[in-house]
Amino acid sequence: MPIGPVRLNHAVLFVADLARAERFYTEVFGMLVAAREPRGNAVFLRLPRSGNHHDLGLFGVGPSAPPRRPGGIGLYHLAWQVDTIDDLEQARLALVNADAYSGESSHGATKSVYGADPDGNEFEIMWLLPRDSWGEYEHAAPVDRLDLAAEIQQWSGVATA
Repeated sequence: MPIGPVRLNHAVLFVADLARAERFYTEVFGMLVAAREPRGNAVFLRLPRSGNHHDLGLFGVGPSAPPRRPGGIGLYHLAWQVDTIDDLEQARLALVNADAYSGESSHGATKSVYGADPDGNEFEIMWLLPRDSWGEYEHAAPVDRLDLAAEIQQWSGVATA
């Protein structure tokens, strides 16, 4: 019998510089410090609208740790959902302003922008179409060019989170 989880509750990352990573996630994502664990050189962060104790744990391992190998085995990226397509546009601007933006795409039922934190950990910020609008994308996940202006024109103000 399978385990049966209901959703991913939180993620934990190893980072070179704990203070730098904490600053990035609190300033760019607006996360709040939920707890600190000095014995583990760790901080636990929560999104302002989250019901979780923490959404992201960061463990500082020091600057001598080997860097993440792009394309290597392990976590590819984390995906954070926003409520509206307008929020996705704001996320894109925040990533550009933080020099953390790396791209964008449409996956049919989801619209996404991408970035990386100071340690090179990649992440996706995504908006999900209303369930009744998935259509052909219910069982597909294309990687297409995102026309964010057109998506905003069509979906502005529609909340799905």
